[in-house]
Amino acid sequence: MSRLAPLRHRNRWQYTDQIDLRRPELPPRPATITAEPTAITFDTARTALIAVDLQNDFCTPGGWLDSIGVDVSVLDRAVELTAQIVPAARAAAIPIIWLNWGNRPDQANIPPGVAHVYDPDGTGRGIGYRLPGKESAVLAKDSWGAALVDALAPEPADIHVDKYRMSGFWDTPLDTVLRNLRIDTLLFAGVNSDQCVYATLIDAACLGYDVVLLTDASATTSPAYCHDATVYNTKQCFGFTATAGDLLDALNVQASKEADS
Repeated sequence: MSRLAPLRHRNRWQYTDQIDLRRPELPPRPATITAEPTAITFDTARTALIAVDLQNDFCTPGGWLDSIGVDVSVLDRAVELTAQIVPAARAAAIPIIWLNWGNRPDQANIPPGVAHVYDPDGTGRGIGYRLPGKESAVLAKDSWGAALVDALAPEPADIHVDKYRMSGFWDTPLDTVLRNLRIDTLLFAGVNSDQCVYATLIDAACLGYDVVLLTDASATTSPAYCHDATVYNTKQCFGFTATAGDLLDALNVQASKEADS
Protein backbone atom coordinates (compact mmCIF):
# COMPACT_ATOMS: atom_id res chain seq x y z
CA MET A 1 0.00 0.00 0.00
CA SER A 2 1.26 3.48 -0.86
CA ARG A 3 2.41 5.73 1.99
CA LEU A 4 2.31 8.89 -0.07
CA ALA A 5 -0.86 10.55 1.19
CA PRO A 6 0.81 12.58 4.00
CA LEU A 7 3.64 13.77 1.76
CA ARG A 8 1.78 16.30 -0.35
CA HIS A 9 2.01 19.02 2.31
CA ARG A 10 5.35 18.47 3.98
CA ASN A 11 6.15 22.17 3.74
CA ARG A 12 3.68 23.65 6.22
CA TRP A 13 3.88 25.65 9.44
CA GLN A 14 2.63 24.00 12.59
CA TYR A 15 -0.24 25.53 14.57
CA THR A 16 -0.70 25.31 18.34
CA ASP A 17 -1.30 28.34 20.55
CA GLN A 18 1.05 30.14 18.21
CA ILE A 19 2.51 29.66 14.74
CA ASP A 20 5.58 27.45 14.65
CA LEU A 21 7.58 28.10 11.50
CA ARG A 22 9.46 24.83 11.80
CA ARG A 23 8.35 22.28 9.24
CA PRO A 24 7.33 18.76 10.27
CA GLU A 25 10.31 16.54 10.89
CA LEU A 26 11.15 14.11 8.10
CA PRO A 27 12.96 11.19 9.73
CA PRO A 28 15.77 10.06 7.40
CA ARG A 29 15.21 6.80 5.56
CA PRO A 30 18.57 5.97 3.97
CA ALA A 31 19.04 3.55 1.10
CA THR A 32 22.32 2.63 -0.54
CA ILE A 33 22.37 2.01 -4.28
CA THR A 34 25.02 0.56 -6.54
CA ALA A 35 25.75 3.41 -8.92
CA GLU A 36 28.46 4.93 -11.10
CA PRO A 37 30.97 6.41 -10.69
CA THR A 38 30.48 5.22 -7.09
CA ALA A 39 27.84 3.72 -4.85
CA ILE A 40 25.73 6.32 -3.06
CA THR A 41 23.45 6.54 -0.05
CA PHE A 42 20.36 8.68 -0.52
CA ASP A 43 17.44 9.58 1.71
CA THR A 44 14.19 8.15 0.32
CA ALA A 45 12.28 10.57 2.56
CA ARG A 46 13.69 13.39 0.42
CA THR A 47 13.67 11.69 -2.99
CA ALA A 48 11.28 11.82 -5.95
CA LEU A 49 11.03 9.75 -9.12
CA ILE A 50 10.59 11.83 -12.26
CA ALA A 51 9.27 9.88 -15.25
CA VAL A 52 9.63 11.95 -18.41
CA ASP A 53 7.48 11.87 -21.56
CA LEU A 54 6.22 8.29 -21.29
CA GLN A 55 3.21 9.35 -23.32
CA ASN A 56 1.36 8.08 -26.36
CA ASP A 57 2.70 10.55 -28.91
CA PHE A 58 6.23 9.32 -28.22
CA CYS A 59 5.91 5.69 -27.14
CA THR A 60 2.78 4.20 -28.67
CA PRO A 61 2.18 2.88 -32.21
CA GLY A 62 -0.18 5.35 -33.85
CA GLY A 63 1.28 8.27 -31.95
CA TRP A 64 3.09 11.24 -33.43
CA LEU A 65 6.61 9.75 -33.55
CA ASP A 66 5.30 6.55 -35.11
CA SER A 67 3.35 8.60 -37.66
CA ILE A 68 6.53 10.24 -38.95
CA GLY A 69 8.31 6.93 -39.37
CA VAL A 70 10.25 6.65 -36.09
CA ASP A 71 10.70 3.18 -34.59
CA VAL A 72 9.15 3.60 -31.15
CA SER A 73 9.67 -0.04 -30.19
CA VAL A 74 13.15 0.91 -28.91
CA LEU A 75 11.37 2.71 -26.06
CA ASP A 76 9.41 -0.34 -24.89
CA ARG A 77 12.02 -1.54 -22.40
CA ALA A 78 12.15 1.84 -20.67
CA VAL A 79 8.37 1.77 -20.32
CA GLU A 80 8.46 -1.78 -18.94
CA LEU A 81 11.15 -1.01 -16.38
CA THR A 82 9.47 2.21 -15.29
CA ALA A 83 6.28 0.21 -14.74
CA GLN A 84 8.32 -2.06 -12.44
CA ILE A 85 10.06 0.62 -10.39
CA VAL A 86 7.04 2.88 -9.85
CA PRO A 87 5.23 0.51 -7.43
CA ALA A 88 8.46 -0.04 -5.50
CA ALA A 89 9.02 3.70 -5.27
CA ARG A 90 5.45 4.22 -4.05
CA ALA A 91 5.92 1.53 -1.41
CA ALA A 92 9.01 3.41 -0.23
CA ALA A 93 6.94 6.63 0.00
CA ILE A 94 8.87 8.19 -2.89
CA PRO A 95 6.61 10.63 -4.76
CA ILE A 96 6.00 9.84 -8.44
CA ILE A 97 6.06 12.80 -10.79
CA TRP A 98 4.81 12.26 -14.34
CA LEU A 99 6.40 14.97 -16.46
CA ASN A 100 4.83 15.09 -19.94
CA TRP A 101 4.49 17.45 -22.85
CA GLY A 102 1.03 19.02 -22.56
CA ASN A 103 0.95 22.20 -24.62
CA ARG A 104 -1.67 24.92 -24.65
CA PRO A 105 -3.96 24.41 -27.65
CA ASP A 106 -3.17 27.96 -28.80
CA GLN A 107 0.61 27.41 -28.36
CA ALA A 108 0.81 30.92 -26.93
CA ASN A 109 3.91 30.07 -24.85
CA ILE A 110 5.76 28.02 -27.50
CA PRO A 111 8.69 29.94 -29.05
CA PRO A 112 9.61 29.34 -32.70
CA GLY A 113 12.71 27.33 -31.87
CA VAL A 114 10.66 24.75 -29.98
CA ALA A 115 7.99 24.61 -32.68
CA HIS A 116 10.73 24.09 -35.29
CA VAL A 117 12.09 20.98 -33.55
CA TYR A 118 8.76 19.24 -34.08
CA ASP A 119 8.05 20.73 -37.50
CA PRO A 120 11.45 21.32 -39.15
CA ASP A 121 9.98 21.74 -42.66
CA GLY A 122 7.22 24.11 -41.59
CA THR A 123 4.48 21.81 -42.93
CA GLY A 124 2.31 22.13 -39.81
CA ARG A 125 2.63 18.44 -38.89
CA GLY A 126 4.27 19.06 -35.50
CA ILE A 127 2.86 20.38 -32.22
CA GLY A 128 -0.89 20.83 -32.52
CA TYR A 129 -1.27 18.74 -35.68
CA ARG A 130 -4.27 16.42 -35.74
CA LEU A 131 -3.15 12.95 -36.77
CA PRO A 132 -5.47 11.08 -39.13
CA GLY A 133 -8.00 9.15 -37.07
CA LYS A 134 -7.19 11.09 -33.90
CA GLU A 135 -9.47 13.81 -32.59
CA SER A 136 -6.85 15.36 -30.33
CA ALA A 137 -3.87 17.47 -31.33
CA VAL A 138 -0.24 16.33 -31.09
CA LEU A 139 1.29 16.92 -27.62
CA ALA A 140 -1.68 19.05 -26.56
CA LYS A 141 -2.77 19.19 -22.93
CA ASP A 142 -5.43 16.59 -22.08
CA SER A 143 -5.03 14.91 -25.47
CA TRP A 144 -4.57 11.21 -26.16
CA GLY A 145 -1.00 11.95 -27.28
CA ALA A 146 -0.16 13.68 -23.99
CA ALA A 147 -1.59 10.86 -21.88
CA LEU A 148 0.56 8.20 -20.25
CA VAL A 149 0.92 4.94 -22.16
CA ASP A 150 -1.45 2.16 -21.15
CA ALA A 151 1.30 0.14 -19.48
CA LEU A 152 1.68 2.79 -16.77
CA ALA A 153 -0.91 3.13 -14.04
CA PRO A 154 -0.93 6.48 -12.24
CA GLU A 155 -2.49 6.72 -8.80
CA PRO A 156 -4.32 9.67 -7.23
CA ALA A 157 -1.33 10.59 -5.04
CA ASP A 158 0.96 10.89 -8.07
CA ILE A 159 1.80 14.36 -9.35
CA HIS A 160 1.38 15.35 -13.00
CA VAL A 161 3.32 18.29 -14.44
CA ASP A 162 2.89 19.57 -18.01
CA LYS A 163 6.01 20.82 -19.73
CA TYR A 164 6.59 23.00 -22.78
CA ARG A 165 10.34 22.71 -23.41
CA MET A 166 12.91 19.94 -23.48
CA SER A 167 13.54 20.79 -19.83
CA GLY A 168 10.68 20.30 -17.42
CA PHE A 169 11.80 23.24 -15.28
CA TRP A 170 11.09 26.09 -17.71
CA ASP A 171 7.67 27.74 -17.45
CA THR A 172 6.35 24.96 -15.16
CA PRO A 173 5.72 24.48 -11.41
CA LEU A 174 8.16 21.56 -11.17
CA ASP A 175 10.76 23.30 -9.01
CA THR A 176 8.09 24.69 -6.68
CA VAL A 177 6.49 21.25 -6.34
CA LEU A 178 9.82 19.63 -5.48
CA ARG A 179 10.74 22.30 -2.95
CA ASN A 180 7.34 22.03 -1.28
CA LEU A 181 7.89 18.27 -1.04
CA ARG A 182 11.32 19.10 0.47
CA ILE A 183 13.07 16.94 -2.09
CA ASP A 184 16.85 16.79 -2.47
CA THR A 185 17.38 13.78 -4.75
CA LEU A 186 15.79 13.06 -8.12
CA LEU A 187 15.67 9.69 -9.86
CA PHE A 188 15.15 10.03 -13.61
CA ALA A 189 13.46 7.63 -16.03
CA GLY A 190 11.75 8.16 -19.37
CA VAL A 191 12.32 9.29 -22.94
CA ASN A 192 14.13 10.55 -24.82
CA SER A 193 17.14 10.07 -22.60
CA ASP A 194 19.38 12.39 -24.62
CA GLN A 195 16.78 15.10 -25.03
CA CYS A 196 14.01 15.85 -22.51
CA VAL A 197 15.31 13.55 -19.77
CA TYR A 198 18.81 14.97 -20.06
CA ALA A 199 17.73 18.61 -20.34
CA THR A 200 15.61 18.25 -17.21
CA LEU A 201 18.40 16.41 -15.37
CA ILE A 202 20.96 19.11 -16.21
CA ASP A 203 18.67 21.89 -15.02
CA ALA A 204 17.97 19.91 -11.84
CA ALA A 205 21.68 19.56 -11.16
CA CYS A 206 22.24 23.26 -11.82
CA LEU A 207 19.44 24.09 -9.37
CA GLY A 208 21.20 22.06 -6.69
CA TYR A 209 19.31 18.76 -6.75
CA ASP A 210 21.19 15.48 -6.52
CA VAL A 211 20.44 13.53 -9.71
CA VAL A 212 20.50 9.83 -10.60
CA LEU A 213 19.79 8.65 -14.14
CA LEU A 214 18.27 5.18 -14.35
CA THR A 215 20.04 4.12 -17.49
CA ASP A 216 17.83 1.23 -18.60
CA ALA A 217 14.56 2.83 -17.51
CA SER A 218 15.39 5.61 -19.95
CA ALA A 219 15.82 5.28 -23.71
CA THR A 220 15.95 7.24 -26.95
CA THR A 221 14.97 6.94 -30.58
CA SER A 222 18.25 8.70 -31.44
CA PRO A 223 21.32 6.67 -32.43
CA ALA A 224 22.67 4.53 -29.59
CA TYR A 225 25.72 6.74 -29.11
CA CYS A 226 23.44 9.58 -28.00
CA HIS A 227 22.22 7.53 -25.04
CA ASP A 228 25.78 6.41 -24.32
CA ALA A 229 27.00 10.02 -24.30
CA THR A 230 24.15 11.01 -21.99
CA VAL A 231 25.10 8.29 -19.52
CA TYR A 232 28.78 9.27 -19.69
CA ASN A 233 28.11 12.98 -19.21
CA THR A 234 25.66 12.42 -16.38
CA LYS A 235 28.16 10.52 -14.24
CA GLN A 236 31.08 12.67 -15.39
CA CYS A 237 29.55 16.11 -14.87
CA PHE A 238 26.17 16.13 -13.16
CA GLY A 239 25.46 13.20 -10.88
CA PHE A 240 25.19 9.43 -10.90
CA THR A 241 23.85 6.57 -12.99
CA ALA A 242 22.25 3.31 -11.91
CA THR A 243 19.97 0.64 -13.32
CA ALA A 244 16.37 -0.11 -12.48
CA GLY A 245 17.58 -3.34 -10.88
CA ASP A 246 20.02 -1.41 -8.70
CA LEU A 247 17.17 0.79 -7.47
CA LEU A 248 14.87 -2.15 -6.79
CA ASP A 249 17.63 -3.92 -4.85
CA ALA A 250 18.30 -0.81 -2.75
CA LEU A 251 14.61 -0.32 -1.94
CA ASN A 252 14.18 -4.00 -1.07
CA VAL A 253 17.11 -3.88 1.33
CA GLN A 254 15.74 -0.71 2.91
CA ALA A 255 12.30 -2.27 3.32
CA SER A 256 13.80 -5.38 4.96
CA LYS A 257 15.81 -3.28 7.41
CA GLU A 258 12.77 -1.21 8.33
CA ALA A 259 10.69 -4.35 8.81
CA ASP A 260 13.33 -5.76 11.18
CA SER A 261 13.72 -2.59 13.21
